[in-house]
Amino acid sequence: MAYDEKLAERIRVLLKGRRGVSEKKMFGGLTFLVNRNMCCGVVDDELMVRVGPDAYEKSLARSHARAMDFTGRPMKGMVYVGVDGIRTKKQLEAWIDRGVDFARSLPAK
Repeated sequence: MAYDEKLAERIRVLLKGRRGVSEKKMFGGLTFLVNRNMCCGVVDDELMVRVGPDAYEKSLARSHARAMDFTGRPMKGMVYVGVDGIRTKKQLEAWIDRGVDFARSLPAK
């Protein structure tokens, strides 16, 4: 499955220089990991963010965010953010920081 390479590159720029960052093809797109814990990714033209169960409802309340329902059932702690919610660097960076913060809160694998 194809994913938006331009969005992937924007994410790479924001993650550059951060420790423990890697990439892996997953979920039919590209995911970014911190200390081998997924933090975010690109599926089609949308951003996927691992916000964790505690921030899930608050994240869903934000504009352009929706439940990640990759399997037909929402994956609690994971959200998709539509194109309109990540148009600016500031918007994208805020979501990426959420994902990185959650991934860093987990034990390294």
